[in-house]
Amino acid sequence: MNLREPAALASHDDALPVLHSLGMVTDLDWHFARFMERLTGGPSPDLALAAALASHATGQGDICVNLRQWARRWQIMTDKAEAPASFTLPPTNEWLDALRASPVVGQPGQRQPLVLDWRGRLYLYRYWEYEQRLARDLLRRAKEAPAPVDETQLRADLDRLFPRHPTLTGPDWQKIAAVVAALKQVCVISGGPGTGKTSTVLRILALLTGQAERPLRIALAAPTGKAAARMQESIRAAKPGLGLSDDQAAQIPEEASTLHRLLGSRPDSVYFRYNSDNPLPLDVLVVDEVSMVGLALLAKTVDALLPSTRLILLGDKDQLASVEAGSVLGDLCTGAGRFSPEFQNRLATLTGEALPRGKESSSSLVDAIVLLRHSYRFSAASGIGALAQAVNRGRATEIAMLLDGRYADIDWRTLASAEALPEQLQEPVAAGFAPYLDAVRTDAAPEIIFEQFNRFRVLCAVRSGPFGVEALNPLCEQILQSRKLIDARQTWYPGRPVMVIRNDYNLRLFNGDIGVTLPDAKEPERMKVFFLGNDGALRSFAPARLPEHETVYAMTVHKSQGSEFECVLVVTPNEPSPVLSRELIYTALTRAKQQAVFYGAPEVFEAAVERRLRRSSGLRDRLWLERRGSEQFQRRRAGDSANA
Repeated sequence: MNLREPAALASHDDALPVLHSLGMVTDLDWHFARFMERLTGGPSPDLALAAALASHATGQGDICVNLRQWARRWQIMTDKAEAPASFTLPPTNEWLDALRASPVVGQPGQRQPLVLDWRGRLYLYRYWEYEQRLARDLLRRAKEAPAPVDETQLRADLDRLFPRHPTLTGPDWQKIAAVVAALKQVCVISGGPGTGKTSTVLRILALLTGQAERPLRIALAAPTGKAAARMQESIRAAKPGLGLSDDQAAQIPEEASTLHRLLGSRPDSVYFRYNSDNPLPLDVLVVDEVSMVGLALLAKTVDALLPSTRLILLGDKDQLASVEAGSVLGDLCTGAGRFSPEFQNRLATLTGEALPRGKESSSSLVDAIVLLRHSYRFSAASGIGALAQAVNRGRATEIAMLLDGRYADIDWRTLASAEALPEQLQEPVAAGFAPYLDAVRTDAAPEIIFEQFNRFRVLCAVRSGPFGVEALNPLCEQILQSRKLIDARQTWYPGRPVMVIRNDYNLRLFNGDIGVTLPDAKEPERMKVFFLGNDGALRSFAPARLPEHETVYAMTVHKSQGSEFECVLVVTPNEPSPVLSRELIYTALTRAKQQAVFYGAPEVFEAAVERRLRRSSGLRDRLWLERRGSEQFQRRRAGDSANA
C-alpha cells in the first residue's frame, strides 16, 4: 500500500496506515509504532495505532493520549464528515484490554515502554515517570512544613513590607502569598499582568531572610533568557526601596539565570549536572514564568533540589502553555482559590485579612497555591484589563462590545484579505519602528536602541501562511524600506533585528535571544550583532558566527512570552486555525502595557476566545484526584469481575 494515499478501508487493522497517509501521525510516530510491534513479536494493529497516537501526542504538547476521549472525538468527526470514515475502531474497552495484555504496555509503576493508566491514558514511559515524579515531590513538599516561624517578627515584617494599597478593596493577596511562602515548603503564585508577582516574591525573600538563623542560599531562575532578564531588572529596581539591612540585601541575589544554566546543561544531552544524586546547594529557589516550563524540565528542576529547599513558583496560569509537552502551571492551579479551613484561619490571624471561607480538599496543595487577583497596572478604565478578563471568561458578546472603540488602549481593525495586509500595515508598522530606527541612524547607545526596539512588536498567531511571521517579517522590511527607514538591499543592514532559534552553548546564545545589527565601533564599515545580557553587559558577534536565526520585526505569540512591550500589533488569520485559542489571545493581549491593536476577522477572533486549549495530562488528577479516582476504578473492576 502507498502510505501517502488514503484508501477506503473497513477494518481497524488499517487505522494506522490511514492516519499516516492523512498526515495525522508523523513518520517518527509510524516507526515508533512498528518498533513496538516488533518488540511483541508480530503484527498488533491495536497496539500500533495506540503507540503512534501516544508518540504523536507528545509532539503536540500533550503528556499522553486519552484513548477513550480520542475514540469519542474520532467518532464525532466521522459522524460530522469532518474526518474520513476509512476505518472502524474496536470497542474502546476491548481496545484497552488488548493493550493491557500487551508485553510492552505496563500499568502505572511498571517499567515498560508504554504505560496505560486507569483512565485510559497511554503514556510513553519517560513522560509517565516525569509526571508521577513531579506530582510525588510537589505533594510531599506541600505536606512538609519548614522550620517554625517567629510570628512576632513575621507580623512586624508584613506590616512594613506590605502597607495597605489605596486601590485595594478586598484581601491583600500579595501579603497572603508571602505568609504562605513563609509557612510552606512549596508555594505557587499565579497572577495576571500587573498583579505584582515579582515585587511580591522580592518581599517574600525579605521575610525569609528576616526569619533565617543563618544567611540563605537563594537562586532566581526562569525558562528563557528574556524572562530571566526581566525578573532581574525588577528585583534590582525594587530592592533598594525595601529598607533591608546590609546582611539581608546581600542574601537576595540580583542575577537570575535560565533553568538550563542553573541546572548545568550538557551539550547534546537531556541530562543536567545537577540532579537527585547531585542536588543544588540552595535554601530557596524562585522560578518565574512557570507557564512556559514543560513537564520534563520542571520535573528535573524539582528533582535537583534538596529536601529542605524551599520552592517558589511564579506565573500566569491563563497564559499559553509551554512549547514543550505539558501545561504544568494550569494543572497545578486547577483546585486553587480557597484554602483549607484550618489553614485559612491561621492565615487570617497572621495577616489580619478577611479571607473567603475555607474548603476541604483531599490534596495538600490546596494550601500552597495563591491567586493574585488585583491588577495594579490596569485600572477600571483600562480596555486591556477589561478585555483580558472577558477573554479568560470566554465571553464573545462582551468582547464584541470591548472592541467597539470605547477604550483608547484597545483598537480593532478588520482584515479584508491577505492581499490587503501591505496597505493596512503600512502606517502602523512604520510608526511603530520609526523611533527605534531613528536611534540606530543617530548612533544612539546600544542600550537606548534596545529600549526603543522593545517598545513595539508585531505578534502573529502562526509561523506559516500569509498571516504568519514568515510572511510578516519580509513585509515589515518592505514597508520600512519604502519609507527609507532601512537599507534592506544588504542582508546585514544597520538596525536589522534577529532572533536566535537554535541554542549555541559555546557562544552562550540561546533560542529566543534577540540581537540588533549595528556598525562595529572600531570598524564602522563592518556590521556586528549585539546582544544585551542578563547582567546588562553587551556582547557582539560577527554575523557569520551566529547560530541559526531569523529576522524578528514580527514574532509568534509563543516566542513573545516573558516579554512586555508598550504597544503590540497582533495579526490573526482570517480563517479558523487549530492554534487559535483563548490562551493565545490572552497571552498576546497581555504583552501590551499601553496599547494593543488587533488585525483579523471578528468571527475568527470570537471563535478563538470560545476555544479553550486543553492538553492531555494526568498531572491534574495526580495532584488533586488520583487516589480517589484510582480507588473508584479498582472497585468498579472488582464489581465487574464479581458479576462475570
